[in-house]
Amino acid sequence: MFVQVFEGRVADRDGLHRQMDRWMSELRPGATGFLGSTVGVTDDGSGIAFARFESAAAAKANSERSEQGRWWSETEKCFGGAVTFTDSDDVDTFLAGGSNDAGFVQIMKSSGADRDQLHAMDESFVEHAASFRPDLIGGLRVWTGPDTCVEVAYFTSEAEAREGEKKEPPPELADQMGQFEEQMANVEFLDLRDPWLY
Repeated sequence: MFVQVFEGRVADRDGLHRQMDRWMSELRPGATGFLGSTVGVTDDGSGIAFARFESAAAAKANSERSEQGRWWSETEKCFGGAVTFTDSDDVDTFLAGGSNDAGFVQIMKSSGADRDQLHAMDESFVEHAASFRPDLIGGLRVWTGPDTCVEVAYFTSEAEAREGEKKEPPPELADQMGQFEEQMANVEFLDLRDPWLY
């Protein structure tokens, strides 16, 4: 999987939403290898989007389409400043991966992440996820450097996610909670309470 991430301060939230809907109806049919996208704006106006493609070649072919260029020239007007882009084909998925059924999406931008430790924690968590955190549908982790990543977690709803956060882990996961808290020390959270899922 190849993921394109773009983010920036949003000046016209409704306009951005319309542009994303327009991309799906007008440009999506010609975007070979497109798998889906997750887009949203936080309460404080930070916009972020994840576009998933089968490969880097498919994403490149889409970016080079003339209609894509015209669409972006209109879309970038919805932002109040510079938009940053990050591409990666180093992507992990867990549980059901990205989901259009989510009612709440949380973004976690990490630095100083220990990849091996995270993978071990993922494997242990998956064994208990259904009973411990049924609110978590799935997610993906986009590695942007050796120890930096952006994780996207898809939840049934924000209310259920907040309740899930309060639950005590099963004994089998208790030993890893300290490691998890260490990993979370350098994390920036972005909450998408109204995610646009395509």
